[in-house]
Amino acid sequence: MNKKHLSERDICTQYITPAVQQAGWDLRRQVREEVTFTDGRIIVQGRMHTRGRRKRADYILYYKPNLPLAIIEAKDNNKSVGAGMQQALEYAEILDIPFVFASNGDAFVFHDKTVTDGAREQEIPLEAFPSPRRLWKKYLAHKGLEEPKAQEIVAQDYFQDESGKSPRYYQQIAINRTLEAVAKGQDRILLVMATGTGKTYTAFNIIWRLWKSGVKKRILFLADRNALLMQTKNGDFAPFGNDIMHIIKNRRIDKSYQIYFALYQGLTGKEESMNAYKEFSRDFFDLVIIDECHRGSAAEASAWRQVLDYFDQATQIGLTATPKETRDISNISYFGEPVYTYSLKQGIDDGFLAPYKVVRVSTSVDDSWRPTKGLTDKYGYEVEDRIYNLKDYDRNLVIDGRTQVVAKRISDYLKQVDRYAKTIVFCVDIYHANRMRQALINENADLVAKHPNYVVKITGDDEIGKRELDNFMDVEERFPVIATTSKMLTTGVDTKMVKLIVLEANIGSMTEFKQIIGRGTRIREAEGKVYFTIMDFRKATNLFADPDFDGEPVQIYEPGPEEDVVPPDVVADVVEAATEAARKAQSRPNISIKDEPEKRRKFHINNVEVTLAHERVQYYGADGKLITESLRDYTKKNVRREFASLDTFVQKWHSSPQKEALVKELAEQGVLIEALREEVGQDLDEFDLICHIAFDQPPLTRKERANSVRKRNYFAKYSGLAKDVLSKLLEKYEAEGIFPLEKREVLQVQPLNEMGSPIELVRAFGSAKAFDAAVRELEAELYKSA
Repeated sequence: MNKKHLSERDICTQYITPAVQQAGWDLRRQVREEVTFTDGRIIVQGRMHTRGRRKRADYILYYKPNLPLAIIEAKDNNKSVGAGMQQALEYAEILDIPFVFASNGDAFVFHDKTVTDGAREQEIPLEAFPSPRRLWKKYLAHKGLEEPKAQEIVAQDYFQDESGKSPRYYQQIAINRTLEAVAKGQDRILLVMATGTGKTYTAFNIIWRLWKSGVKKRILFLADRNALLMQTKNGDFAPFGNDIMHIIKNRRIDKSYQIYFALYQGLTGKEESMNAYKEFSRDFFDLVIIDECHRGSAAEASAWRQVLDYFDQATQIGLTATPKETRDISNISYFGEPVYTYSLKQGIDDGFLAPYKVVRVSTSVDDSWRPTKGLTDKYGYEVEDRIYNLKDYDRNLVIDGRTQVVAKRISDYLKQVDRYAKTIVFCVDIYHANRMRQALINENADLVAKHPNYVVKITGDDEIGKRELDNFMDVEERFPVIATTSKMLTTGVDTKMVKLIVLEANIGSMTEFKQIIGRGTRIREAEGKVYFTIMDFRKATNLFADPDFDGEPVQIYEPGPEEDVVPPDVVADVVEAATEAARKAQSRPNISIKDEPEKRRKFHINNVEVTLAHERVQYYGADGKLITESLRDYTKKNVRREFASLDTFVQKWHSSPQKEALVKELAEQGVLIEALREEVGQDLDEFDLICHIAFDQPPLTRKERANSVRKRNYFAKYSGLAKDVLSKLLEKYEAEGIFPLEKREVLQVQPLNEMGSPIELVRAFGSAKAFDAAVRELEAELYKSA
């Protein structure tokens, strides 16, 4: 057969695969075809959602499982040899693959990313495809891994999971880069991975390969919560077996294990005698993993740093979603630049993390409130005469009316969408969390009467609330639904089903803000959790506009080899005060999960009328940023970028055999149809919404379009069952829109399934082809006036 007549898949089977096999690649162990490596971004449409396109490579070639070396992009023979190179290079950049090939079955174009001078890209014959050994040797030379011991480390096998679970592409990159760093002698390593992307599973694979290679024999895993230690040991780390794993409790040290789990604060104490870590020799551990290392492990003044300094001969790997870079604390100064960063934006784009929308709410007193002269609070104290605003509320001044308005708005939202949607309300402090709990109970008295733990306070001082934490985290447990908290749920808590995050605390720290947002990013598609909402009463979401929100970690101060982490230009007395405070704090983390005790008098006002003043909904756009302009303007801009004129769009609509596919393409560009429908508030289908918003056309409702078809007596050309079927299809359009008409499955649902079987209904038109033609004609009639 003429090669020009072959499909892309035929080109792969008849030309590319044989060439790869002839070069010595094992098709069963080293070659994977049509590798899908992302899930496709979740596109939220009102309460509906869809998935964007998944990224898929035609071929990925591996030296060993999870050690990718090359990518091949195939095209049919009607295209040039290198037609797929741009796409292949894009995928290679994402997948961290150095050797890139494109082919149409005539030859290969080979792009070698390891070449720094000379021929970086060239055409080679099919029979000249390089062998695995040749590419592996080039890879090792490029990475500086020529030493036999280094090669042994990076070539160590991954854990073979019998369940078939394997690392996602970004986890694979993080694991491989970490082992390469260890192999080259780097002893301080930082991995930055967004919350919900599997840092613990990544850590397990790193430890497994280092332990199996014999390079690291005794390992310490440091965390900041007991629940995390147990969860890690019994979950991702279970393949090691209990015989070699041990959780250090009550500062009791047993040196007969190989893998240890401990709390930072469980190894240190206020007195020297309580420093349990010193019962180990300084060289006892070969490897220390520091989970949530942004908490202060890199701070000179932190007690946690004592542990790291003591085991300074061990390789230390820091894991965090939010590397901490302040004037006196720097993860990067301690660990070095991250060997890999996987951001929240990338996770959402890939479809591994949930997108979000933001509801910003303000009340009538948010900008300012001033007491009348001589005003006393509910306890008889005269309120200080000054202007109060959001920074003061619930910290210096409590206004009961505002708390009640906030609680009502939260409750009203849940009543509109789902009263059982897991919700975290972040408050200023414990006192505020308790008052918010009371206000929410009063707003949801009907459900609280049936389920007393519908609303709970989960704070460091409340043992009952802390006992409910596991239930709140459990995917299968319905209650509690609403948790009010201060600091306790900001980090390290795996709240997979949280659909609403309420910001009712003043958040000044970007690290804390990122951690809070991370409580909602998990996806549980089977359970209906595909996105989450952030309800902001404190203007905290202004931090989304900060370049640091989802950017690369930026080091503010870069000390020299002999210099202290604290910058020299910091005023001496400020440094001294900070050091003294840290000394007193001892083992307390920099951002504590424990709530701060009450330290100041609050004025408590209960006779101020407060109302909702303004509310605005912002959506997560296709570019990974919040839509800050009006939804109409944003839609018009995106549609007109795709379609220069109304005629262009109408022509595309009429010529598209699948209107749903066209709308999905627009959704990937940020056109939020369901959000538009809610805003416009009319019974419009997708066509009319787009024409109205983007091109200022007067819209017709679905009912008006359907009635127009009826008035033209379109059905007169049909009779009997065929006429009845088309009449019902028109009713279906009127009720649900055009999409159901594009699927043959519409014949299997009411009311059409009551008229006969799908075969009988199609037969009424004479043939399946005639039925499809009649449906297309009906679609044309619906949009005839357009």
